[in-house]
Amino acid sequence: MSRSLISSILLTFALILLTPLSTYAIKFNLQAYRYPPAKCIWNAAHPNSLVIVTANVGPGENQRVDIEIIDSSPKKNVYLSKKGIKAESRLAITAHSEGEVGVCFRNWVEGDVSQDKMSKMSRVIDLDVDIGADAVDYNAIANQESLSGLETEMRKLEGVVKEIVDEMNYLKKREERFSSTNVSTNQRVQNFAWFTLIALTGLGAWQILHLRSFFKRKYLID
Repeated sequence: MSRSLISSILLTFALILLTPLSTYAIKFNLQAYRYPPAKCIWNAAHPNSLVIVTANVGPGENQRVDIEIIDSSPKKNVYLSKKGIKAESRLAITAHSEGEVGVCFRNWVEGDVSQDKMSKMSRVIDLDVDIGADAVDYNAIANQESLSGLETEMRKLEGVVKEIVDEMNYLKKREERFSSTNVSTNQRVQNFAWFTLIALTGLGAWQILHLRSFFKRKYLID
């Protein structure tokens, strides 16, 4: 195999690893209401993962957009809550639990607005969510530590590889948990089957003895 082919393979592999794995972008219209429901965008995140939320809110009169960042854990942790965000807002949190992180928006109508006008009021939300290695500002790190371009790319590669390893460890633990649950369920089913068999056998024996005793009392058998 030629050296150029090996270099091409290594370069392709590096580009695959450097492809953003946890970047989510969405653009949508957020309808305004007097008492607005929350519109939440959910993304998976592991514990201690850095999450950078960049929200760009379009213009809109008599409207106030609030943002709240929560998670899907049973405790429903609220990481951040901010009212009246405008233009571009950049928010950073660290996930505390395994699950999903939700970025929730509410668009409130303010002032005296007619119902007809209210039905046509909305604001455009441009949302970017970076999680894990993609949330790290490597340019700032490069400037702070005086890293060269190659060293910066290697630092990015290191972060992505670490994220992949963490993901594999998470999947391994999840598989072990599912396997343990499967074994436990099978054991319970087996125990229930044995209990059912013993109960039916005992009930059958009791019925035979009861019928035998009944027939003896009626002098139908000796």
